[in-house]
Amino acid sequence: MPKSKRNRPVTLSKTKKKGREHKENVVNSIRDAVEKYDSVYVFSFENMRNLKFKEFRERLKSSSRFFLGSNKVMQVALGRSVADEIRSGLHKISKLLRGDSGLCFTSLPKEEIQRLFNEYEDYDFARTGSTATETVELKEGPLDQFTHEMEPFLRKQGMPVRLNKGVVELVSDFVVCEEGKPLSPESARILRLLGIKMATFKLHLICRWSPEDFEVYREGLEDSDVESS
Repeated sequence: MPKSKRNRPVTLSKTKKKGREHKENVVNSIRDAVEKYDSVYVFSFENMRNLKFKEFRERLKSSSRFFLGSNKVMQVALGRSVADEIRSGLHKISKLLRGDSGLCFTSLPKEEIQRLFNEYEDYDFARTGSTATETVELKEGPLDQFTHEMEPFLRKQGMPVRLNKGVVELVSDFVVCEEGKPLSPESARILRLLGIKMATFKLHLICRWSPEDFEVYREGLEDSDVESS
């Protein structure tokens, strides 16, 4: 009987080599993009939804290329100082790559990119740990939106429910979540069942670089953030 490939040990040196090769490929791809496209933007994101971002990226596939991942690797690719930047001024872009951010290389006019990013937002169900954007309270009485099969599940989520002649009934008022507080796993599940979407996936432009100029878009970024060291 042949040995299962799943059980074959992988040496640490191989995993390190693979990781290094991936980083080198990202660095080379970013450097190629600098030469291919007219400008590059740093953008940040809130409540990332991979599928939605993939759809957004596909819309711009013919004119743009996006990079997400390790900020450090992207900074190395661009250059983190005047001494090692691959094009003049790119170290300023590099310094603003922090937190939840990425790179967008594009040949589209800046007005078009600004419009696409500023207009884009998509609503989705909030996940565990997200901050509730409003207080949701259910009042005592029948919950007609739920079938009787749901009653055991709702009880497991902490809801004070019972079956009354086949109808799910809340025996007392119940606060699902409170505005400004993080959502528990149970709260997130109940909100999904109620169809209440509290998460908004948004993209924000931070800055733009081109061979001719450099612009910072987001307020609150001080000059010292982009000055060369």
